[in-house]
Amino acid sequence: MSLFEESPIELLPYDGSAILHEWALGDRNWTDLLQELTDSVSWESHNIRMFGKEYPQPRLVAWYGDPGSEYSYSGLKMNVRPWIPVVSGLKEIAESFAGVRFNSVLINLYRDGNDKVSWHRDNEPELGSTPTIASISLGAIRRFKFRHLDTREVVETNLAPGSLVLMSGLSQRCWEHEIPRQAAVKEPRINLTFRQVRPVG
Repeated sequence: MSLFEESPIELLPYDGSAILHEWALGDRNWTDLLQELTDSVSWESHNIRMFGKEYPQPRLVAWYGDPGSEYSYSGLKMNVRPWIPVVSGLKEIAESFAGVRFNSVLINLYRDGNDKVSWHRDNEPELGSTPTIASISLGAIRRFKFRHLDTREVVETNLAPGSLVLMSGLSQRCWEHEIPRQAAVKEPRINLTFRQVRPVG
């Protein structure tokens, strides 16, 4: 399937945009991509600080990008690693959907359904006030949820391997999102969230 033959799905009803492209990778073999990423990415395990206490981050992470694309979240300063071919190739796909250039990516490895990411917004100052973020999923199908900060409305979908969610506009200011724990899921999932980091100050 061609990159643009599918019908995109708008997930958010108001206050920003989150568009799901279910076949973003077309005919590419996502299982090979998953294995290549698993083997070649320099995964890191961190503790994060929440409510004054430190907890093991419930997933493995890695940060790749251009020189100078430093990034911090939840009290963590990520080590910037130079692009590797498999990640650069996926960046080009993300850019073709977003229509913008990305200079960095946060890669998450959810080892099984017990790994998760809690409610949060990608609203760090380095990303600007209305960032565009492209998120590619590989591996296990996982639930993806948005929750509006004021109305508390919840929007949910399943993210299948090879799909891409493009978040832009007010989405990071008005909505938070999460990948909840799903204990029944036994397979790994890798998620790549491409961003444009800007110097602050």
